Amino acid sequence: MCGGIGSRFWPLSRKSYPKQFLDFFGTGYSLLQQTFQRFNQIIPTENIFFVTNKSYANLIKAQIPGIDDSRILLEPMRRNTAPCIAWATYHIYAINPNANIVVTPSDHLIMNEGNFVQLIESALKFAGHTDNLLTLGIKPNRPETGYGYIQIDEEHSDIFYKVKTFTEKPELDLAKVFVESGEFYWNSGIFIWNVNSIMNALQKSIPDLTARLGTEEAMSVYGTDKEYSFIGENYPACPNISIDFGVMEKAENVYVLLGDFGWSDLGTWNSIYELSDKDDNENVIREGETMLYDCKDNIIAMPKDKLLVMQDMNGYLIADSNNVLLICKKEEEKSIRKFVTDAQLKLGDEYI
Repeated sequence: MCGGIGSRFWPLSRKSYPKQFLDFFGTGYSLLQQTFQRFNQIIPTENIFFVTNKSYANLIKAQIPGIDDSRILLEPMRRNTAPCIAWATYHIYAINPNANIVVTPSDHLIMNEGNFVQLIESALKFAGHTDNLLTLGIKPNRPETGYGYIQIDEEHSDIFYKVKTFTEKPELDLAKVFVESGEFYWNSGIFIWNVNSIMNALQKSIPDLTARLGTEEAMSVYGTDKEYSFIGENYPACPNISIDFGVMEKAENVYVLLGDFGWSDLGTWNSIYELSDKDDNENVIREGETMLYDCKDNIIAMPKDKLLVMQDMNGYLIADSNNVLLICKKEEEKSIRKFVTDAQLKLGDEYI
């Protein structure tokens, strides 16, 4: 899945060049490229599909050289993750009606790839002989309100635990209870299942969606030259709902595979701050030249050819990219989406 805008990383992430196409840590590879390389270790290139907005087709082809156009599914508009996953599922079913599938965001960071790849291989084997839905779970280290939480049951099959409850993005007080209980894990947003298992779950949990994309008539168009005209007509009418709310919270056959592989969804500037090297005053300098005087605990992202001189600033985010300079308190970064909305309303798309 690589169709998001990444507005929380504005102004570096723009509508025309969003987060998944950026290299946040100076590795020489974007988050999308790292995700592709990670899964390409165990999944052949011809079995990897990219679901994205139609405006990002050229970016994907530029960053993943040689990828065939047939492996890029172009959404006519953004409708959240459930329609995205449903379309890819039906498209894959037309190719292989017994396929095992990994669904992954393209903008996550995995530090321990060796451990991660082993877990994915185990997960695919699990998906191949059960009708269960599987997600990867991460032990939480803070009461994060931006993640979904999984409560595990005592019932388990080997290393795969039955999910007791699945709660998406709780309020802070509830997140604190979850973390203190020791029974809850973060939902990584990485899912593994057999194509038939997820098709059944979609039919049961989001009938409004399958009535658009999963009818008998619809199934006859996938993999044919009629597919894009069908999607263009029906996709905009699909419910705007995430797979988490639409399926995972309702399904009774959800399991979780617990793993420790250095995961971060890189959802906020503060996640970049936590994972980055810091100077003696706890400042993170992503790029650019800086001269800092009595400055502590800041995140600074400047163009390579620009000098920032700063005095007596503590706990700020300073991000300069193209025609936008953002300065805000690091602890108030949740306001960035409001800034983006306000800028668009007042000034149009020029700065978005």
